[in-house]
Amino acid sequence: MRTKLCVIAIVTLAGCGAEPKVGPATATKKDSPKPADETRRFPKTNFVDSKVVDRGLLGKSFMPGGTLATYKKGATEYQLFLAKTRTPTNAAILLSDWQKALSGAKLIPSFGGYFGLDAEKPVFVFAKGDWIAGIAGLPEKEADIVARTFAALLN
Repeated sequence: MRTKLCVIAIVTLAGCGAEPKVGPATATKKDSPKPADETRRFPKTNFVDSKVVDRGLLGKSFMPGGTLATYKKGATEYQLFLAKTRTPTNAAILLSDWQKALSGAKLIPSFGGYFGLDAEKPVFVFAKGDWIAGIAGLPEKEADIVARTFAALLN
């Protein structure tokens, strides 16, 4: 009998309270703020230009918005990308997403990043604190050198 009363009380109390308001203000999630232009954090050598991408950096749906910079060295054109996450854990999760997205992804132990192919284009991606960053369009050894310079600017 006592158990039945407890169950009835719980059910009754669970039904109490105001009904949730459903309307335009609560029906959709707020849009994320536009990412900041982080061009100042990119290396200057071979720099051509940069742009802020609202979301889906480098065409990846799992990536937030960020800054995409274009570089040119001789006939080789490549890109550096950078996005700020809320926490270092979020950056690590994005790094894991990149590992899955890259063909032939291999861990670069000395850097804690991944190198692989994205639609036949070489990509080296790494996390540093709450940043997710990378280089697209350079072979592994060249990307490693550029990434070290880039990472040093992310303090």
